[in-house]
Amino acid sequence: MPTHRERHFTERIGWLRAAVLGANDGIVSTASLLVGVAAAAAPHADVMIAGIAGLVAGAMSMAAGEYVSVSSQADTERADLAREQRELEQDEAYERRELAAIYVDRGLDPTLARQVAEQLMAHDALAAHARDELGLTGVHSARPVQAALASAATFAAGAALPLLLARFSPAAHLIPAIAIGSLLSLASLGALAARAGGASLTVGATRVTLWGTLAMAATAAAGALFGTLT
Repeated sequence: MPTHRERHFTERIGWLRAAVLGANDGIVSTASLLVGVAAAAAPHADVMIAGIAGLVAGAMSMAAGEYVSVSSQADTERADLAREQRELEQDEAYERRELAAIYVDRGLDPTLARQVAEQLMAHDALAAHARDELGLTGVHSARPVQAALASAATFAAGAALPLLLARFSPAAHLIPAIAIGSLLSLASLGALAARAGGASLTVGATRVTLWGTLAMAATAAAGALFGTLT
């Protein structure tokens, strides 16, 4: 008999986190870099070179950081699963009682809890303990390569937005064009991410816009300050 499979927001956590983080960093860091260099009265060509270098370096940094971070998570998951497998081999009866106790804590009658534990362990003991004792599921399991590629790609996509604004904006209006265009992009990204995650669109848009504003203001101040010193 076919069953209806519902889609839940938690199924999007893995890729959504990496994608939003990458795109957000791409916009904020590249726009801030461009604004800072432009505030130092650098030529337009130098502003573009700095932005392109920031895009490449940032994408590689995001990929490497995400890969290392998620790989560490994957190592921990594998170690926990290996330990659980050893415990199942050494004392399966104890592990069955342990699993039944978990179900009792969740509200099942002790007799029913034992029956559920026995049936689940007969089907796949390690999967049952991974899910209900360790909290590991296919939805939340670590995927280092996927996270690294998503972070690099979305960072580059995000960084391309302020770069395009810098490329096609007149020198006299370079800073406001980058700042306004990037903040609008950040607000849209925050709202989109909030919608995908089932959260408030206003809150999602506001928090990324606020931090983007602070970042560009700080780099513009630094660029203007050091520009007067050189």
